[in-house]
Amino acid sequence: MGRIYKILTRAEWARAQAAGAFEGSAVDRLDGFIHFSTAAQAGETARRHFAGQPDLVVLEVEADDLGEALRWEASRGGDLFPHLYGPLGASLVRGVTEAALGAEGVPSLDLTS
Repeated sequence: MGRIYKILTRAEWARAQAAGAFEGSAVDRLDGFIHFSTAAQAGETARRHFAGQPDLVVLEVEADDLGEALRWEASRGGDLFPHLYGPLGASLVRGVTEAALGAEGVPSLDLTS
């Protein structure tokens, strides 16, 4: 399935590392799953949901590592988005990159896939 990405604050990631798992942001917990994006979707996710937010990082996760807890579900425009129903083990994160604010306050993403 390839790599998927989670945008979150540096503080949320630090707490997840200390706890050994990411339980989701406030919006994730409200929705009942952790929102992820594919590389193709992540830019629009950053623009829509994270514009103007400093101190962001992007987690890189191999979709296959998440097993049956990962579901691909229709969201905006009918696109299938990866949703994780359960915590994300910190050990499953393959990479973490900075997402500094770029033009117009939109987080700048440098994704490998």
